Amino acid sequence: QVQLVESGGGLVQAGGSLRLSCAASGTIFSIKVMGWYRQAPGKQRELVAAITSGGITTYVASVKGRFTISRDNARNTVYLQMNSLKPEDAAVYYCNAAAVGRQNYWGQGTQVTVSS
Repeated sequence: QVQLVESGGGLVQAGGSLRLSCAASGTIFSIKVMGWYRQAPGKQRELVAAITSGGITTYVASVKGRFTISRDNARNTVYLQMNSLKPEDAAVYYCNAAAVGRQNYWGQGTQVTVSS
């Protein structure tokens, strides 16, 4: 089992920045990919960014050049640095861990609100 705890959401003005953190615990050795998803009201949950255990990253097109995903293996933590935030970035952001055996784990979610 993997437990994920997110932090760092909040209210920010358009153009501002936030950094989300996701601390993993439990059987972290089983994790292959960690990612950030988001879900806005009335919309499907979408992948925002992901990072493999080897450090390969991927981003949805709408955040490329503005968001950066990174990981601190010593702290078992993944970060999402979000710059130049737009109102359309507002959503609940969820941390995800994809582990061996097709196991998927989710955090509780953290709200990001962007005022225009």
